[in-house]
Amino acid sequence: MKALRYFGERDIRYDAMEDPTPLGAGDAIVKMDACSICGSDLHIYHGHGFSEDVGFCVGHEAVGEVVEIGRGVRQLKVGDKVMVPAAVGCGACRSCLAGDVIHCANNAGGCYGLSAALQGVQAEAFRVPMADSNAWLIPDGISTDQALMMTDAMATAWFGARGADIRPGSDVAVIGLGPIGLMAVESAFVMGAGTVYAIDPVPERRALAEAVGAVALHPEVALETIRDATHGQKLPCVIEAVGADATVDLALRLVGRRGTVSVIGVQQSRRFPFPLERAFAAGLTFRTGTCSVPEEWPALIPLIQSGRLRPERYISHRMDLSQGAEAYALFDKRENGALKMVLTA
Repeated sequence: MKALRYFGERDIRYDAMEDPTPLGAGDAIVKMDACSICGSDLHIYHGHGFSEDVGFCVGHEAVGEVVEIGRGVRQLKVGDKVMVPAAVGCGACRSCLAGDVIHCANNAGGCYGLSAALQGVQAEAFRVPMADSNAWLIPDGISTDQALMMTDAMATAWFGARGADIRPGSDVAVIGLGPIGLMAVESAFVMGAGTVYAIDPVPERRALAEAVGAVALHPEVALETIRDATHGQKLPCVIEAVGADATVDLALRLVGRRGTVSVIGVQQSRRFPFPLERAFAAGLTFRTGTCSVPEEWPALIPLIQSGRLRPERYISHRMDLSQGAEAYALFDKRENGALKMVLTA
């Protein structure tokens, strides 16, 4: 089969690799219908990956059709259309059965496409371990595009908004208006936010946030503008969706007393100078971490089915898998309005 494989900094290749095969009785093989590039994939693309491996298939967001199942698979059959959460668990412990793969009791959690340990999904086909737990039938009323956004981006945005302690009437800032940040803006409004400040240096992305009702700001003026608008009180809820020291620092400057900062941008910083003295004095809550995607689906599915959330609106490009290297380069440079890149085989 053909897949997108990582060979080094800015070296993603559409290349041949071995067809996936079940490694256990609970595994399934899924033919990829659509996959997408996540902002966190750019860490790998930039050479700051999560392992020393090279030659592995990248990607962790995909939907597709089941084409083969192991003898232990009971909930799925060949021909089923499924959405596949970005991370997997053992599929057997209490946490995994509840959708919380982060707390897998058997330490079998992992994410697709970070190393050769679990090959990625930006491929013509891919293996899903313990598929009864780690692949879900696409619900009625959910389109392929919507399901694809739910495999990571939409779930992470909702997780980040929940982590910010948004209450009806809360004013909120979202820093970083990539797809997840824009979905976090929508999530905040659905949760009842009053004013949502959407912060990003890219004018086109700020315009998208304004289109759903946010107050869009350039990072250089965000602190002064928000301080003036709140008479110095600043904000009770801040979501950071970039993963850079500078944007985390901005989040901590924007949050007011007894406020909450929710950091969902993928972090690789090892020496962030956290202002612990101010956090203690102001009674701040600081949350960060990754999302266990299936945990968020019970809330998200009806909201998307009813049209209250529309994550598919942020798909900017549709390209063939064979154009994967070009798609990564466009996304990295933010050229031609690149926002959410969807690839099909």
